[in-house]
Amino acid sequence: MIEVPKAVTPANAGVLLVDKPAGVTSHDVVAAVRRLAGTRKVGHAGTLDPAATGLLVLGIGAGTRLLTYLSGLDKDYSATFCLGRQTSTEDADGEVLGTPGIIASDAEIDCALAALTGDIEQVPSAYSAKKIGGVRAYDLARQGKSVKLKAASVRIDRLERTGPVRRSGPLAIFDVEVTCSSGTYVRALARQTALRLDSVGHITALRRHRVGPFHLSEAASMERLSEAASGGAIEPMSLAQAAGQVMEAREVNAAQAEDLRHGRTLAGQVTGPVALVRDGSLIAIGVPRRGGIGPAAVFSS
Repeated sequence: MIEVPKAVTPANAGVLLVDKPAGVTSHDVVAAVRRLAGTRKVGHAGTLDPAATGLLVLGIGAGTRLLTYLSGLDKDYSATFCLGRQTSTEDADGEVLGTPGIIASDAEIDCALAALTGDIEQVPSAYSAKKIGGVRAYDLARQGKSVKLKAASVRIDRLERTGPVRRSGPLAIFDVEVTCSSGTYVRALARQTALRLDSVGHITALRRHRVGPFHLSEAASMERLSEAASGGAIEPMSLAQAAGQVMEAREVNAAQAEDLRHGRTLAGQVTGPVALVRDGSLIAIGVPRRGGIGPAAVFSS
């Protein structure tokens, strides 16, 4: 639960970038932004674990209809790996299951990291948000039930150590930076790195810096959003601006805008989603349809 003021003025529809603090869930942030924005219609384009911090991409109002186009974007993280110790949740919040230690050299650690770049198979953590029979894996794990998740294909473009290896007794602790596809679990990367070195591992810190074209430097803290809501309204990124960052944008004329509002197909060709804009406002997301461009979602009437 995050204590925030109620909006003085409801926020416009759009996309909001938030710097999630540690110790709260992504759902807590969504609930707080509902109050700050003065609307129940708030959703996210991908969660962060409670202990993790960094960029959350939220849709407000009609912005929730854009989230399907934002959820599969690649991401940047910074993290701290701790090799030589295993925890139940593969992060620092879990129960310690064992500390066999690790004897790998710095060079061997770097080789293990390099071996995990490219297209790899990854089994998510039992404490992930993956669903099994409609139930989140972490809910089953917390109930003490067996959790068996299938390996998934992910892409790791960068997994690189960014500081010295800090030796603490039997442990090797170091910072990394990660660029990866959507669906990657950084906690699992720590485990996989350790396995290549005949050991175990977990993360002790995780921060998300980028989701597709959206960067943490553009995000607002909960404190800043609270101040804005107390004095008026929070200001999300406009629908047109957000859509234009993740797909091609095309200007339409008044007649075409009216056709789109009525679900009609426009002449033209596209190979994927396109933002159809009129005078700075997002009219629709266009997609290929019967040799033309049809509206997959309409944003104004």
